[in-house]
Amino acid sequence: MPMPQLPPLPDVPLHIAAPAIATSLAYLNAKWSFFYDWNLVRSLVKMTAKTRWAEYRDRLNLFYVLEQHALSSSTANHPFIVYNGRTWTFHEAYETTLRYGAWFKKTYGIKPREIVAMDFMNSSTFVFMWLGLWSIGAVPAFINYNLTGKPLTHSVKVSTSRLLFVDEEVRRCFPPQQLEIFSSPDFRDGKGNVEVVFFTPEVEAQILQTEPTREDDSVRAGRIGRDMAMLIYTSGTTGLPKPAIVSWQKCWSGSLFVSNWMSLKKTDRLFTCMPLYHSSAAILAFITCLMSGVTIIVGHRFSARNFWKEVRDNDATVIQYVGETMRYLLAVPPEKDPQTGEDLDKKNNVRMAFGNGLRPDIWNRVKERFNIGTIAEFYAATEGTSGTWNLSSNDFAAGAIGRNGTIARLVLGRGIAFVEVDHETESPWRDPKTGFCKQVPRGEPGELLYAIDPVDPAQTFQGYFNNSKATEGKILRDVFTKGDAWFRTGDMIRWDKEGRWYFSDRIGDTFRWKSENVSTNEVAEVLGGHPDVHEANVYGVALPHHDGRAGCAAIVFKNQGHAVDPSVVVPEPSQETLNSLASHVLRQLPRFAAPLFLRVTHEVMTTGNNKPQKHILRTEGVDPSRVSDKDRLYWLRGDKYVPFEKKDWDRLNGGQVKL
Repeated sequence: MPMPQLPPLPDVPLHIAAPAIATSLAYLNAKWSFFYDWNLVRSLVKMTAKTRWAEYRDRLNLFYVLEQHALSSSTANHPFIVYNGRTWTFHEAYETTLRYGAWFKKTYGIKPREIVAMDFMNSSTFVFMWLGLWSIGAVPAFINYNLTGKPLTHSVKVSTSRLLFVDEEVRRCFPPQQLEIFSSPDFRDGKGNVEVVFFTPEVEAQILQTEPTREDDSVRAGRIGRDMAMLIYTSGTTGLPKPAIVSWQKCWSGSLFVSNWMSLKKTDRLFTCMPLYHSSAAILAFITCLMSGVTIIVGHRFSARNFWKEVRDNDATVIQYVGETMRYLLAVPPEKDPQTGEDLDKKNNVRMAFGNGLRPDIWNRVKERFNIGTIAEFYAATEGTSGTWNLSSNDFAAGAIGRNGTIARLVLGRGIAFVEVDHETESPWRDPKTGFCKQVPRGEPGELLYAIDPVDPAQTFQGYFNNSKATEGKILRDVFTKGDAWFRTGDMIRWDKEGRWYFSDRIGDTFRWKSENVSTNEVAEVLGGHPDVHEANVYGVALPHHDGRAGCAAIVFKNQGHAVDPSVVVPEPSQETLNSLASHVLRQLPRFAAPLFLRVTHEVMTTGNNKPQKHILRTEGVDPSRVSDKDRLYWLRGDKYVPFEKKDWDRLNGGQVKL
C-alpha cells in the first residue's frame, strides 16, 4: 500500500524565518551557554597547543616571548611597560632585561636554575630583575614586602637562596638584628649566609651601564612543563608563608587562557596595582600582557583615593582587583570635576574589571558607579591545579566565581568533584562502611576537588618547595575508588543547576553553632547589605562552657571608615544603627547564624592582597583583655546589640550565661 503523501511545507519568507531562527538559537544559547562554552573550550585548546609546542621547541622560558616581541617589526616599538609616567617598548624592555641579566651573572655569578630571592615593591625594577633572572636561566623567589621578623626570616630561609635583593623602600624591614640573622654562616643550614643587596640608585646605575649581553640558549635549555619558573609564597594567614612552586606550564597555561578568555587586543592597556609578589598580578596580569603583546601599567601600590586618577591618566582599558579592593573604592566619596561638575567616577575607558574576590553584595554597585560593562571574575590558587572563570556582562552570573554550560561540563566534569565536609574535623566526610567520600547534590556547597594523577601528582600539582609534608597534605587519596587522587582546594563551592559557581566558605571559616554549620561568607554578605556597614569580617569564636563556636563579626561602619585616627578609640555607633543592624540580620538569617558578637573596629585586617584575615581575630575571640582597647565589643541580647564588657565575660567564664 503506497504511503500517503503529506502536503508540501509552505515556503516561509526569509524576513519571517530569520527572526524565528535567531530567537530559537538565542533561547538555546541562553539555556545551554553554547557560545560562552565555546569561548572557554577554545581558550583551553589554544592554551594547551601553544604550551606543548613551546615545550617541544625547548622555548618554555618566557624570555623567548619577550625576545620575539622585541625583535618583530610589528611589536618592537609597541608600549609594553608603563610605570610612574615612563614607558618602555618591547624592544627597550628587552635591552634593559639583557643588562640586568648580564649584571647578575658578572657581579654575582648567578647560575642557571639558581634560586634568587627578591623583596621589592611594585615597580619597573621588580619586572626587570624578574626578567633578567629568567634571561640567564635563574629562578626568582618573590618575598612579600610587608614581611618583617620571623615570617621574613622564614621566607628567605626556605627559598635556599644565597642572595637577597632588597628594595631601598623596604629597608625599614631590615634592622641590624635582622641583617645579623641573615649574615650568620649557619643560616642556610650549614651552607653559608645570605648576602643582602640593597637596590640603591648607584646599583641601578651600574646595571644600566652594563653591556646588554644575551646569554646562549644553553642556559635556558632542557626545561619541561613541571619545572620551576619561580617561587610565590602563600599569604601566611594561618601560619608561616609556604613557597609554592610555580611551574613553566602554569605560567603558560594561566596567561594564555586569560588572554584568550578576555579577548585581549593589542590596543588594550591593563592596569594593576595589586602586588606583583602574588600570582594574581604576576601571572594573570603581567605574564598575560607579555604573552599577548599588550601594554601593562604597573601601579606602585593600591591607593583607594588615587586609583581612578591613575586609571584615567594612563588610559587603562582593563583594571585588576583582588579581595576587597572594589569595596574600598566604593568607600571613597564620589568625585566630580570641579570645573564642569562631570562625574569622574564614570569618566574612564575601562571596558572590563578583572580579578577575584568581588563580593555579590557590591557586584552591581561597582558596575554602575564606575561604568564598567564586564566583570571577569575568577577563582584559583597559586598552588592549585585549575580555576573557575566567569565573564559576566549581565545579571545572570553576577556574584559567581565561575560559570559554564553543557559543553564545558562534559569536557571538564570528570576532573572535578564537590564533596561533603565534616566541619568538626575540617576534612571531607567518609562513609564508615566504604571509607569513600560523598558527592553533594548539585546546588549544595561542598569542598571543590580536582583530579590528579595518583602515580605522578607533580604532573599537574608541583606543591611546595622542599616541603613534602605540606604538599602531600593537599592531596586526598582513595576518594571515590581505591587508588585515586585529588587536589584539595580547601574551599566550599556551590555549583548550581544553571552552571554558576559560587564561593561558600573557606574550610575552617565555616563553624558549628547550635549543631548547625554557619558559613562566614554568607553572613558577611548579609552584613554587607546593610546601608551603614562598610566592611564585615565574620568568624567563629570559642566561648567558655559552650560547645562549638559563636558567630562574631569585625565591623567597620561607613560613618567611621579610614577617616578616623586609628590610634584613638573607635567611635561608638548609635543605638539606632545597632538596632537597625540587629533587625537586619535577624530578618535575613536564622537565629543560629546571626552574629552573636560584634567587634566594631577602625579597619579590617587584610593581607597585602586586600583579603580579610581571620586568624588573629579568632585567637583573640571576645575576651576583652585580649581585644584591642581601641575596638568596641557588643553582643546580641534578645533582638538588640548591647555593649559587651569585662563583667559579661566574667559571667560567661563563671558559667552564669547560657547562650
